[in-house]
Amino acid sequence: MINRLKTAILFLIQLLFLESIYGQTPLNMTDYLSQRFLKYCKSVPREEIYIHTDREEYISGEDFWFNVYLIDRQSLKPSLNSRIVYFELLNNENRPIIQKRILVDKGSGPGQIVLPDTLSTGIYTIRAYTSWMKNFLPYNCFAKDITVYNTISPKVFKGKLNTGDFIKKENNNNITREIKNTGVILKVNNSKQDNLEIIISSDNKFRSENNSLFYIFIQTHGNINHVSAEKMTEDTTNINIPKSVLSTGINQITIFNSKGEPVCERFIYTPEKKINFLTLHSLDSCGLRNKITVDIDPGNEAPALLNSTNLSISVAPLTNDMEIMYMDDYLVFGTEYGLAGRNTVNGVKIKELPTEIMDSLLLNVRSNWIDWANILSTDLPHYKYQIEKEDHLLLGKLFTTDQQAVHSGEILLMCTPGKEAEFRYAKTDNEGNFSFNAHIDEGLKDLIIMPDDVSKNHKINIESSFSDQYLQSGVSVDSTTRPIPPHVSKLSVNHQVQKIYGIPAPGDPLNPVFPPLKPLRFYGKPDIELILADYISLPVMNEIFFELLPGVSLKKKKSTYEISITYRVNDDQFVTSPCLMIDGVIIKDASMIANLDPEIVEKIDVIKEKYLVGKYIFSGIVNVITKSGEFSCVSLPDYMIRLPYRVIDPVRSFVSPDYSSEKTLESRIPDYRNTLYWNPSVKPDKDGKAIIEFWSSDNKSDYIINIQGITEEGKTFSLQKIIKVK
Repeated sequence: MINRLKTAILFLIQLLFLESIYGQTPLNMTDYLSQRFLKYCKSVPREEIYIHTDREEYISGEDFWFNVYLIDRQSLKPSLNSRIVYFELLNNENRPIIQKRILVDKGSGPGQIVLPDTLSTGIYTIRAYTSWMKNFLPYNCFAKDITVYNTISPKVFKGKLNTGDFIKKENNNNITREIKNTGVILKVNNSKQDNLEIIISSDNKFRSENNSLFYIFIQTHGNINHVSAEKMTEDTTNINIPKSVLSTGINQITIFNSKGEPVCERFIYTPEKKINFLTLHSLDSCGLRNKITVDIDPGNEAPALLNSTNLSISVAPLTNDMEIMYMDDYLVFGTEYGLAGRNTVNGVKIKELPTEIMDSLLLNVRSNWIDWANILSTDLPHYKYQIEKEDHLLLGKLFTTDQQAVHSGEILLMCTPGKEAEFRYAKTDNEGNFSFNAHIDEGLKDLIIMPDDVSKNHKINIESSFSDQYLQSGVSVDSTTRPIPPHVSKLSVNHQVQKIYGIPAPGDPLNPVFPPLKPLRFYGKPDIELILADYISLPVMNEIFFELLPGVSLKKKKSTYEISITYRVNDDQFVTSPCLMIDGVIIKDASMIANLDPEIVEKIDVIKEKYLVGKYIFSGIVNVITKSGEFSCVSLPDYMIRLPYRVIDPVRSFVSPDYSSEKTLESRIPDYRNTLYWNPSVKPDKDGKAIIEFWSSDNKSDYIINIQGITEEGKTFSLQKIIKVK
């Protein structure tokens, strides 16, 4: 009886397995859709980046300050996954001028670049992305236009013709988005206070083929709000769904037929409930070189602010045509619904638009993350670029001499020259690609990469960590003589005065979050550690091996040399050809060691027996370490690539003068800072309050205090206040 029961259970399991293979309709479609959706969102996470810049307009040659916020799209909380953000400044043809790798820690990280003083007047773009986001470029990246002026060398104004805006005006709120001609039309009534009314119109053919059955699936930035099976009673079916189940943000409503195929969709917007989160207090006006104190008060939201990431604050001159991008508004659309969203529509902030206007705007967007074709596919897409959470990925490709990609299984070696040997290896995939892990820090690394088998004359190509996927862009040239706005002329004069007096804007480098790792000898304690200073000087390396390294032989054979190690295991004697190194770098020619001048050699490490690193086997090791330890005593062989590499670019601090003493207050050195104050890492105290203090300059102007931030719970906020320096 038990055996029969087991047989029946196995038969049922096989039926279910075959059902999933051949794509038959699942017994519970709502569970099936939910599970496929959740699996997809877990396997294909979505990252968003927001960058707070100190200003919107710059003079060529100035310092450009910014803070990067990395956000998980599904939770809208600071992302703890990727640790590196790739930052670029693009010209009007969308080609990179500056590229930097920025460290993000707990979802944020400061950055700073110097704008080249050769930049022409025009529109430039900053864009930023992570390694994971490179899989979805050129669209899944933060992009923002800035204006740079060069008043010393005035030329024509160069703008951009590429259209990043995805928002288009629509007056008809009843336009229907249909995936294909399926016999189903979806309309939504979002005007009711408590319920969302979904109106389904269908033809007889659809109802007959689907037994009047259909499914509703509602999701918001990767979170399921509602899934249900519904019956069509007639040509038009009305269904009410409580708005309380909808998450804040853009809600995607998808209708599926009885086979689980999407037939139409629609997007609506659920606004966030307004709460008084933060308040900003400061004087409305002050004199020159006066202290300005800004108080940030969380009110009743202190616990949430206590868990916030760093706040960033900028104080910059206010101009009439200034349009500031706010984090909370930006994340409504993010890159999921287009490359670059607007901050306002007809002067109204996105989050303050009436529901009917927002729903009308959403008739023209589509999620480039939640793709039901991929979600319901039997196989998820393969993604080349991985999340850089623990280490930076250094990618490359191995080619044959005729530029063909090699097959899988070829071994690449990476060594770091030094007195403590470091070693890594990698294998090529079926397209010849390989990758090495590098520790995330600001230290300058000296990397040497080579094929393990040098007899095949393979060529190595190291891939840039920055993507070459850019939007196409045309250049808009204003050939007329465009007058320079008065405020720009003032910014330029201020910058020139600062340069004349040699007042540096950037200060000392910020303390690194992750210091470089202390080098550790990968093979541990050697069997022999010969320090040449302990012995009398010998003229050639042959004598050193013969006299001082028992069991290690360096012999000349015809025109070359060989090094071997002899060792015993019990009564058996073995002779091996060890891996040879100079300063921890693997070499394939023993004559490179034989020809060394003993005067430059500090010591020799020997591992007599086999040694394993992962699955890579060393048949013994002989490592000759020079006094410099820099692998500079020999010429670099053709099969090696030597790569000076810095994973993270260091960032300097913003310098703000202090006029608290009478001497500095009366100083005749002019203070014409264009950015009055910048701080990317303001931290609240134990009560959730933050106090910022800085000094006004010698400029009489209106300034805007701009504060951006996000809490660990995902609450974003943007605070602004205008102050007058007179």
